[in-house]
Amino acid sequence: MPIVFSAARLSTTGGTNAAGGGLSMIIMLVAMFAIMYFLMIRPENKRKKQAEEMRAALKKGDQITTIGGIVGRIVYVGEENIVIETSDDRVRMELTKWAVSANNSQQPVDKKGKKADKSAEPEPEKLEDGQSK
Repeated sequence: MPIVFSAARLSTTGGTNAAGGGLSMIIMLVAMFAIMYFLMIRPENKRKKQAEEMRAALKKGDQITTIGGIVGRIVYVGEENIVIETSDDRVRMELTKWAVSANNSQQPVDKKGKKADKSAEPEPEKLEDGQSK
């Protein structure tokens, strides 16, 4: 009998607390999902999009590195495949575009989306006798 009494007592006194607790639990779950989205899912989607854009922009003459670490120069670009030349011996390999991990011939791009200008390097400081540091 004490079990039935305690269950009846919980249902009469905990009705308002249970509704408030359920709402806070839902809010916490939504907040956790939002945090996971902004810290994990969104950055990964941005990296995938950048990799797709890089692979779509491959052209003949680009220096690339594959996911396996092979470095070469592109000699042919197809719809899904590329052909690279890996050495001066004119060794050629056909690869799929998704195997390209980096385009080494692209100039670095700053955060504003502009290509970095190498001519804007500061001049070395000159000492009093005219020599540079």
